[in-house]
Amino acid sequence: MLCFIYKSLKKEHLYLYVDTKDDFSKVPEALFNSFGKMEFVMDLELTPERKLAKEDAGKVIDSLETKGFFVQLPPINVPAPLKIQ
Repeated sequence: MLCFIYKSLKKEHLYLYVDTKDDFSKVPEALFNSFGKMEFVMDLELTPERKLAKEDAGKVIDSLETKGFFVQLPPINVPAPLKIQ
């Protein structure tokens, strides 16, 4: 499955994957507006076996097939647990 990836210029590490280039009609308006200005990053051929840096390809494909888009959220910075000695 071919998808198209855009990054938010408003929030670092926030990405939007869509199934059709430059077509954001399936993305809810409030969600789309929360991205602010976006920049096209790349198109990518997805398969369930493909390794992605931050997401499971199967999960992305499922979302693209059912909703027409997928949002990759920025990582949550959770402090490492304290080590008790």
